Amino acid sequence: MSADSVQRQKNFCDKQSFEYPILSDENKDVIKSYGAWGVKKMYGREYEGIYRSTYIIDENGKIEKVFSKVTTKTHAKDVLAEL
Repeated sequence: MSADSVQRQKNFCDKQSFEYPILSDENKDVIKSYGAWGVKKMYGREYEGIYRSTYIIDENGKIEKVFSKVTTKTHAKDVLAEL
């Protein structure tokens, strides 16, 4: 899920040839409810932004696993190993 607009998400999916849509939460309601929005720091500057996290949710809506620190190079393998 992203805080980007629906159109921006669609453009990204089209460019990357994704076969599925990425969810958009422009108002950040869901993102904040998952604790995935807050103060971040980069180069000594503080700003609000989305935390790169992954939630594995079962068929009943229960969160089974949270990856709160995502390393992009290994993340897909980490998630597949968990499944």
